[in-house]
Amino acid sequence: MSPVPPPAAASSHPVSVVGIGADGWPGLTGAAREALVAAEVLIGGGRQLDLLPPECAGARVAWPSPLRPAVPRLLAEHRGRRIAVLASGDPMFYGIGRALAQELGPEGLRVVPHPSSVSYACARLGWPLEDTEVVTLVGRPAARLAASLYPGRRLLVLSADASTPAEVAALLTDRGFGPSRLRVLEQLGGEDEGCAEGIAEEWTHPPGDRLNVVAVECLPSAGALRLSTVPGLPDAAYEHDGQLTKRHIRAATLGTLAPAPGELLWDVGGGSGSIAIEWLRAHPSCRAVSVERDPVRAERITRNAERLGVPGLRVVTGPAPASLAGLPVPDAVFIGGGLTAPGLLDACWEALRPGGRLVANTVTLESEALLAGRHAAYGGELVRLAVAHAVPVGDFTGWRQAMPVTQWSVVKSPESGVRSDKGDRS
Repeated sequence: MSPVPPPAAASSHPVSVVGIGADGWPGLTGAAREALVAAEVLIGGGRQLDLLPPECAGARVAWPSPLRPAVPRLLAEHRGRRIAVLASGDPMFYGIGRALAQELGPEGLRVVPHPSSVSYACARLGWPLEDTEVVTLVGRPAARLAASLYPGRRLLVLSADASTPAEVAALLTDRGFGPSRLRVLEQLGGEDEGCAEGIAEEWTHPPGDRLNVVAVECLPSAGALRLSTVPGLPDAAYEHDGQLTKRHIRAATLGTLAPAPGELLWDVGGGSGSIAIEWLRAHPSCRAVSVERDPVRAERITRNAERLGVPGLRVVTGPAPASLAGLPVPDAVFIGGGLTAPGLLDACWEALRPGGRLVANTVTLESEALLAGRHAAYGGELVRLAVAHAVPVGDFTGWRQAMPVTQWSVVKSPESGVRSDKGDRS
């Protein structure tokens, strides 16, 4: 077995990262050309390397597939030489610049950006960049686009290949946005720049160029279910068998869990996955694990997550607390079922990071007594949530009370055994 090469960060030369567009060498700035001509090693995709003229005399190295694992190896192999890495457009916008910065640190890079495909697209469409949402489907499932579908929104979808526009059109139609207008912008900035357009539900264009961006003007069909950016989606948005945290209780629960960008949730006793799904919809960088012992329900959680635009939800099938072993440390834990399982509350409490939040809901007296005891020991806030719906009573209208939900919420103090009284307990 050959020895692992030492880290590449020790190179005496910063790695030049040069953005290049479909216009190739003629579209580069003087600084970009100088970096490429001076390089002893040129690393990039085969298509990008072919855009360079003979005066770029460095050794040409094409990225292998998969790319990310090869980054440290290639940098180490050429350490001490002047390296230039080619990137599409702006290297720091969904580009190779991120991986290089992780390997070398900002001080090890010299980035020379080029206009991104998003900048070109907004220029062609007349869309303000700051008002346009960007969704990348490069190496990511198309289902994640569903989380960005709202009436009147303008989206730019970064395509994985020539098949992406048809995939986008099909997803829009399936999610109730079939009337949306699509424009497929190809080879932006190059001599062969082109555009195909149509309506999602009527899309018949054959696959075109693999270098494309899909512009979407979101328009729902009549009767499409309205989804919100805040917690409390309609119950009808979920496939379920009755094991669903209902809309008003769900909104209150997510408000207490307080998701923030980048945080990880454990949703224990996932049911239909609604808590984890709406946690993930709060911000694209949020993460969640849903633990559900019933395999049928676990599969249903996965379907709900894909339909509602958060296919990254990790679903663990198995009983808790046994299935919690080995999961990453959570920033928040929600327990929606199985509270009386031996050791479950203790396991969740021990796993929770200091400063993290735990929220538990129950409708049974046995679990309520358990939560009351934990409230006495650890503090926090104990509330009862009650919802009633107006229903016909003969020729009149009356209230039908849903089962009240007892909720305990607590913030874990730096010393896990110390009482935490965060919250209004008056």
